[in-house]
Amino acid sequence: MIKSLFSKWRQEEAVEAAVEEAKPDAAALLPLSDYSMPEPDLWEPVSQACTQAQLEEPHYSHWCAQIREDPRMHRKQWEYCYIMQALHINEMIEEGRHALGFGVGNEPMAAMLAHNGVKVLGTDLAPERAKSAGWIDTDQHAISKQQLNERKICDPEEFERLVDFRFMDMNKIDRDLTGQFDFVWSACAFEHLGSIAKGLEFVVNSVKCLKPGGLAIHTTEFNCSSNDDTVDNASTVLFRRRDFEMLEKRLKSKGCRIEFNWNLGQKPLDLHVDVPPYSSNEHLKLQIEQYLVTSFGIIIHKD
Repeated sequence: MIKSLFSKWRQEEAVEAAVEEAKPDAAALLPLSDYSMPEPDLWEPVSQACTQAQLEEPHYSHWCAQIREDPRMHRKQWEYCYIMQALHINEMIEEGRHALGFGVGNEPMAAMLAHNGVKVLGTDLAPERAKSAGWIDTDQHAISKQQLNERKICDPEEFERLVDFRFMDMNKIDRDLTGQFDFVWSACAFEHLGSIAKGLEFVVNSVKCLKPGGLAIHTTEFNCSSNDDTVDNASTVLFRRRDFEMLEKRLKSKGCRIEFNWNLGQKPLDLHVDVPPYSSNEHLKLQIEQYLVTSFGIIIHKD
């Protein structure tokens, strides 16, 4: 009996050791991660990547409830929660604030903001151009204001009063929007502008729409595996750390503040790579071509 128990214990120990040995090495899988930095949290976000720990914080569920979604381990859902938490801690989700959303598609953001008294202008690409880009066929494009409140997050009368909508190309922001907004946002949109250079130019130009003291928050695709080779000049580009560091220099020269956290996480889902066909859950890191990719958020303060 004792021999049998000992044998079983040794077998279990061997299995545990094999599982531990099979875990991906964080340093090898995520060579651009700076583990000397504290792991990013959602409570006080800076410019940072999506990580498992953030989705486990209690207020993540709070923001999911605000947009009428069940919490999932999914980077796209994280993007909405990240944007909302960043707005919240900077006292932007308040009655009387004025917001501009770029490439809003069928997002719940405009309705959630209007529900909280924020006046919103949502924008998206004109239908004929969106169709040629494939956004209409994949249900990622807005063709009317009413589409922004499909989840009925906001009272219809309040939504009608507080939300406006217009067609606009993010590569050519309308001049009448300069200096008009307390905050601007986009959720995984500026990687679709044709190139890395165009995407970075959009971010810089979006800040021009802010009043002094305003806030710009954008999420996009981040190349976790290379600071050199990447996807550029394509329908979806992958930004590298060096691209964001260049952006930081440009923004600082224009009187803006931005802070980065380059820790990409070390929990199991931070080291799990989702491959096509992608999962509706457990989807924080994924493979695009030969690159490891995740969502990254950028927060810009205009002084």
